[in-house]
Amino acid sequence: MRTFTAAATGPLTILLTAAFVVVVCFWLLAAVGVADVDSFDTDVDLRAWHMSAVPVTIAFSLLALLAWSLSVGAAVVLAVFAPSLPANGLLRLIVPVGALPRAWMVTCLIVGRSHHLFPDLPLAGRAQRSSHRR
Repeated sequence: MRTFTAAATGPLTILLTAAFVVVVCFWLLAAVGVADVDSFDTDVDLRAWHMSAVPVTIAFSLLALLAWSLSVGAAVVLAVFAPSLPANGLLRLIVPVGALPRAWMVTCLIVGRSHHLFPDLPLAGRAQRSSHRR
């Protein structure tokens, strides 16, 4: 448990841990009925991020969960299997930075395949791609 706590509160990973805590708190508020799942949809346009097929809260929640899981998981693996490497400190700084783009790619894949769950949202990314082909 000490290794997990150290990995979750390590340098740069603490930012992803904070984002994950905010996401968990939001979903707890949504479960109680205080917050609405699509409450941020009018404020943020996710077409540039290629995640416009689902509500903003779901896309960012999935991104935060995946980035945090990848970062903490890799930090735990580094702590367990490579504790005495001299470059371990540098690797612990690089892992969270590398986890975010990987999480974004996986989030885009999941979101792109989840549009049928939210049929009233426009398929902005797909409409733009079809207009470029003409």
